[in-house]
Amino acid sequence: MVNLSSAVLFWARAEPERPVLLYREQRMGYGELAARVAATAGSLRARGIGEGDIVALLMKNSAAFIELALAVSHLGAVLLPINYRLGADEVEYIVGHAGVKLLLADEELRGLVGGVGQVVIVDEAAQSDSRRLGPVAEPVWSPQVRRPEDLFRLMYTSGTTDRPKGVIHSYANYHWKCLDHIAVLGLHGGERLLLVGPLYHVGAFDLPGLAVLQMGGMLAVQREFEPEETLALIARERLTAGWMAPVMLNRLLALPDRDRFDVRSFRWQIGGGERTPEERIREFSSLFKDGRYIDGYGLTESCSGDTLMEAGREIERIGSTGRALPHVEIRICDDEGRHLPAGEAGEICLRGPKVTSGYWRDPEKTAASFHPGQWFRTGDIGYLDSEGFLFLTDRKKDMIISGGENIASSEVERVVYRLPQVLEAAVVGLPDERWGERVAAVVVLRPGTTLSLEEMQSFCRGKLGGFKLPKELVLRETLPRLPSGKVLKRVLRAELTCQPKGSTT
Repeated sequence: MVNLSSAVLFWARAEPERPVLLYREQRMGYGELAARVAATAGSLRARGIGEGDIVALLMKNSAAFIELALAVSHLGAVLLPINYRLGADEVEYIVGHAGVKLLLADEELRGLVGGVGQVVIVDEAAQSDSRRLGPVAEPVWSPQVRRPEDLFRLMYTSGTTDRPKGVIHSYANYHWKCLDHIAVLGLHGGERLLLVGPLYHVGAFDLPGLAVLQMGGMLAVQREFEPEETLALIARERLTAGWMAPVMLNRLLALPDRDRFDVRSFRWQIGGGERTPEERIREFSSLFKDGRYIDGYGLTESCSGDTLMEAGREIERIGSTGRALPHVEIRICDDEGRHLPAGEAGEICLRGPKVTSGYWRDPEKTAASFHPGQWFRTGDIGYLDSEGFLFLTDRKKDMIISGGENIASSEVERVVYRLPQVLEAAVVGLPDERWGERVAAVVVLRPGTTLSLEEMQSFCRGKLGGFKLPKELVLRETLPRLPSGKVLKRVLRAELTCQPKGSTT
């Protein structure tokens, strides 16, 4: 069996008091976690959930998120974590497209589930203990048999179309990911992992995330990121490692009194999502004096972490995201799928057992995403040097990465175009010191109309997640285009990068 709960049940039998989960003031061992999973699985089954049913979690980080993820797998159902920063329209689309049978939503996120069917609200008490969700039912101790090819999870990710795509993750994808991360990161039973990124994201859940449970390690779950609380947690609990989006690390490094925390236990942190400047790597070492910053590259489609930088090569290979993991192949291809030599830039393509088989209920996008030979087309542009180190140079897809979140420019454009004043619109990402990139809307207005940034944000709010709202409005008389009519976004990015932030003309 390959259920997520299998490792928990093993350690519960072997060492029931072994620490496994820390959330707020509560601590639990593997024995208690196994009991919670069995009880919660019973409650889900009493609500009609069984093998193959899709269960969505619209929740912030909590003990219950971990317990529910394990319980869903325990029953042979399918997990669907949803980004709680999306708008209500987007949540409704994902739930409908996926065919969700049950949605569990945190009480504070109740406003996002208006048009959804069967919903269970998770109050603060239940966030700390999923058994409080009810109904009380007979615990399910024996997990449903799952095989490597079975569907484990769906994750909806921003694409280049106007709607998110449902990435298919099998148990094989997940467990090959775990194997690679255990091997390359040297995970062991003494690991005390910081989980501060949102668990709906592969960075927090998968890099290395719940792989730590395979080895009998511990997870320290922080509900939301707060810089001072994060450092205090690392110091107090002697945490050893974690994943953080670049914006999180930036905020840690900006704390004026950061050195008052003893964080020498922290051995490594995985970043990624952007090319890491040498200054950040050096500053990381000034805070985490016994730790190292591991740059990496990965996708939702590959359960994250396809390349990781090797120890001692960070400065020598500055700008690289490292080399491929043991069971990942990387090939640089031209538009026709032909293999390009070292040093030549092209589309980054991946192959291996941790790479998705495609997109849920979307055979056309699935077919378009692979070159012959099962090479997955990432849409990112880069090159491999002579030693196999990967360097990112551009993004083929019009993707904006802000605070570690993927934002398809076309998603934002679809909403901006609904404004009656807008004749033409193009959305691009511009460099931002805090977020990595910020969303900027370049707009051509209809004659005789006006539009302010505040008006545009007010219109978009609710139709888009807050992190997707344009932070900048630039008014233009025309947009640069190719003869074919395609907007030259690289030209816009280059022009706007040279202008002062907030310029609107």
